Amino acid sequence: MRMHVLLGPMIPSSHEGRWDARLWAALAVLCAVVFLDALDVSMVGVALPSIQADLGLSTSALQWVVSGYVLGYGGLLLLGGRTADLLGRRRVFLVALAVFAVASLLGGIVDDGGLLIAARFVKGISAAFTAPAALSIITTTFAEGPARNRALSIFTASGASGFSLGLVISGLLTSLNWRWTFLMPVPVAIIALVAALKFLPRHREERAEGGHDLIGAVTITASMLLLVFTVVEAPEAGWGSVRTIGSLLGAAALLAVFVIAELKVRHPLVRLGILRSGPIVRANLGLVILFGSYVGFQFVAMQYFQNFLHWSALETALAFLPAGLLVAVTSTKMGDLADRFGTARLIVIGSAALAGGYAFFLRLDGAPSLATLIIPGMVLLGVAFALSFPSLNIQATNGVADDEQGLASGLLNTSGQVGGAVVLAVVTAVLTSSTGADPLDGFHAAIAVSAILGLVGLGISLTGLLGSRTAVREEEKVLETV
Repeated sequence: MRMHVLLGPMIPSSHEGRWDARLWAALAVLCAVVFLDALDVSMVGVALPSIQADLGLSTSALQWVVSGYVLGYGGLLLLGGRTADLLGRRRVFLVALAVFAVASLLGGIVDDGGLLIAARFVKGISAAFTAPAALSIITTTFAEGPARNRALSIFTASGASGFSLGLVISGLLTSLNWRWTFLMPVPVAIIALVAALKFLPRHREERAEGGHDLIGAVTITASMLLLVFTVVEAPEAGWGSVRTIGSLLGAAALLAVFVIAELKVRHPLVRLGILRSGPIVRANLGLVILFGSYVGFQFVAMQYFQNFLHWSALETALAFLPAGLLVAVTSTKMGDLADRFGTARLIVIGSAALAGGYAFFLRLDGAPSLATLIIPGMVLLGVAFALSFPSLNIQATNGVADDEQGLASGLLNTSGQVGGAVVLAVVTAVLTSSTGADPLDGFHAAIAVSAILGLVGLGISLTGLLGSRTAVREEEKVLETV
């Protein structure tokens, strides 16, 4: 395959083994941005009651403060990843980061609910371009193997830490004013943008040949947007309503048109052959379950802690602190563990921890014990994220050509965001439809959804482990015959 090459100063090669200060600075910039992207997914959660009271939003309108971001993020990730491959990762990264900073500022100063939701939507769109561009910059800068695994473990741990610590930071900022949850990312994004201009210079960058696949871009983006919109609105409209069923059929029809187009066009947006790889498919399914189940659990836990136990925003945020701290502290070790044990083993252990963490919270009652329920459950969820999130990212990008790294990372991030939207909608429906006399019945039923998904994820991860062992045995047999 021919490549277009941009000439200019290069980021120091990771092939040299020792990373210099400039390479570390470039990685730090990318980690800071993915931290912000992940932070915005969860940070608004604790601030929602204050936003509702201040702006006078209805409950249905309030959910769009969260869903607007997910809609823009999940709906445009595939387009964002491929755009990075076609137009240049550095260029796409810088433009999207600038948009993110502006949208964050607008979200913190507006006094209208509709404008706040619009700002969140634009922030989601910008994240849909920064996240895959940043990931593909890493995977094309660091050689596959220990160097890339180390870089990816730091990068993905930054994202996991941002998501895990988002509620904690939100609780602290909301105690001052909810607007700080929107304004805080602004100076960080500006500093990251200036640093990116310095440490991500125009270096030699392979760009995929061919123009934009317009039909593919339009149909897959429309399909993802319609799907996310439908599952977010389904609890209110009704899962069996004509509107919901019609929208789901519309999303499926657009997806079918997309698949047909990708099989016919010369330069497809998504080369469908990439999905023939078992590890890549398992990695995407794994992130659907990891992210989706946790978003659903987080929503239920927020309702339980604040509305049932009447905890403050800060107390609620601190309940999630063990998981966030565990991910942050172990961030630099995941690459070494992946090198030593392989991603398949780490994903199995992480999946078991995920299911075990949810099992703890199935025991919720009117007076939960911090020592025997909340802290152990949160620690297990932290272990799950610390092990699984970096490993899934490594597995999803290993063996992928440089000109398709944006595509691979876009697929993975899309899986996570769409999974989060779908599972959140299902969990919300289960929680609100509970008619039991005991309000705890609804919490138990909703958490059971996440627990079941955790078990499904464990099953999928075990197939990957068995598959990798089979591949090793076959390779050993071949070597014995040589």
